[in-house]
Amino acid sequence: MIGAIVGDVVGSVYEFRPVDTYDFELFPQAADFTDDSLMTIAVAMAIKDYQTLDAQVRSDQHLHGLLVSHMQTMGRRFPYPKGAYGGSFGVWLEEENPEPYNSWGNGSAMRVCAAAELAASLDEALHLAKASAEVTHNHPEGIKGAQAVAAAIYLAQTGKTQQEIAGYIRENFYDLDFTIKQIKPTYGFYSSCQETVPQAIQAFLESGSYEQAIRNTIWLGGDADTMGAITGSIAWAYYKHNGGVEPQMRLMSDTALEYLPQDLREYVIAYEAGLVER
Repeated sequence: MIGAIVGDVVGSVYEFRPVDTYDFELFPQAADFTDDSLMTIAVAMAIKDYQTLDAQVRSDQHLHGLLVSHMQTMGRRFPYPKGAYGGSFGVWLEEENPEPYNSWGNGSAMRVCAAAELAASLDEALHLAKASAEVTHNHPEGIKGAQAVAAAIYLAQTGKTQQEIAGYIRENFYDLDFTIKQIKPTYGFYSSCQETVPQAIQAFLESGSYEQAIRNTIWLGGDADTMGAITGSIAWAYYKHNGGVEPQMRLMSDTALEYLPQDLREYVIAYEAGLVER
């Protein structure tokens, strides 16, 4: 989860201010957490609660109910985060009996990391990702985006190479037939899964460190906070597995956590500690 939050905070000031230099400031004065971090935490809370239920009583209905409850509670607590909620999602947050609205937006992909981090298998990660998406983003592309990110995270945290991760994504989700450098000149602001998730995954695949992955995705431009969250969640899982949380990763995560309210900061720290114990 912390990898997504770092990417979100770094990208928060560059969403409508694309950078021309690769050496941009990671945490400028106006940086802050956005709705991406809030919903990432809410989804994690829901899945954690779901996993405390006895196995024989778990159901998709229970999981959907927990997801709706935690996401609405978080959204109502923070009605005006930096970056703001999408229009349809903002309405959904306030509805008494919310229904999914057939979205293919990348909101399903930016909040999904806990589906992989808390899963015991790739199949479970894909199932949890689908559930986390379909309470709002029940369009096939919305579900696909969430599952692609969850798959990449799960494969990364279980020791697959970047080449193996790329192969799985190509076979099951997206072509990835481009480089970040090739598409930057014509890449703009997009909010669909199909126009942001492959690019965010590619930014990770072209990296040699966590920081480089974040710089790749922000340098590309576009929906910077959301793409930062997606790339960051995959890259954190990969580089944490391959060498641990090295000093620059620790510095970036400590800095990003300072933007969160104390209770959410403490929740994220406890959550990450729990992942180590798994």
